[in-house]
Amino acid sequence: MRIVVLSRNPNLYSTRRLVEAAEQRGHQAVVIDHTRCYVVMEQNNPSIRINGTVLTDVDAVIPRIGASVTAYGTSIVRQFEMQGVFTANQAQGIVRSRDKLRSMQLLSGEGLGIPKTIFANHGREVEDLIEQIGGTPFIIKLVEGTQGVGVVLAETETTAKSMLETFYSQGISILVQEFIKEARSSDIRAFVVDGKVVGSMKRTGRDGDFRSNLHQGGTAQLCSLTKDEEEAAVAAAHTLSLRVAGVDLLQSARGPLIMEVNSSPGLQGIEAATGKDIAGAIVQFVEENVERQRNEN
Repeated sequence: MRIVVLSRNPNLYSTRRLVEAAEQRGHQAVVIDHTRCYVVMEQNNPSIRINGTVLTDVDAVIPRIGASVTAYGTSIVRQFEMQGVFTANQAQGIVRSRDKLRSMQLLSGEGLGIPKTIFANHGREVEDLIEQIGGTPFIIKLVEGTQGVGVVLAETETTAKSMLETFYSQGISILVQEFIKEARSSDIRAFVVDGKVVGSMKRTGRDGDFRSNLHQGGTAQLCSLTKDEEEAAVAAAHTLSLRVAGVDLLQSARGPLIMEVNSSPGLQGIEAATGKDIAGAIVQFVEENVERQRNEN
């Protein structure tokens, strides 16, 4: 089987592990930079080209689409879908996960636990907004931020008003989200593949930082999920139409709260914390679905 890993950097840990896992299972793995591909659309003949030639003989695709190129990257994934190629994550799921507002709306609509979240595009109701979120402290997030970047804590009402007025005056889209004090600057990353949690870890922020992201200096350790946490993670991935996802949960007094669902979750932290071959689980999932697709045809 020939598997294409869509990634802009073949040297990234996650990309290298996927290639390694595919080769260990007897497959050919090729890393292709999706930003260098382009699509050709014509009647009954959708194609993808790179370096002046048509990209052919692809059995499956594992997308690793960066947030900065979501629109272009998902157009390439969608073209593979049009060709009948199995993709570990489909374009629709990737797009949904990258829009924090849309993802919160979808999760809320399914009745899943989320931190109370508010979205507004103007600063005329700042005082009411602060009251509705439950007062300070609360979190302010850029709608399109990733890896903890663009996430700030408004600790006092004076600071909060100043921050909100600044963002709104600059036309910057933000979400205002309640601060879950009992989470103690920690969250849980549940790694979901094909409707099952294949690994989980608890991440804790460095001293003085409320963000638990490993990219921001947080630490991770193996953890076990409760039944409610596991069910929430699986339901979140399903709601956003993601087959492979990193679901971030906060442990709150009212149960697990879904903070974010990542469509290109990193493998380094989760494999180190759990000691599990998560890359292998992804490749096995792809392998089984390509085989099923072939049998159906």
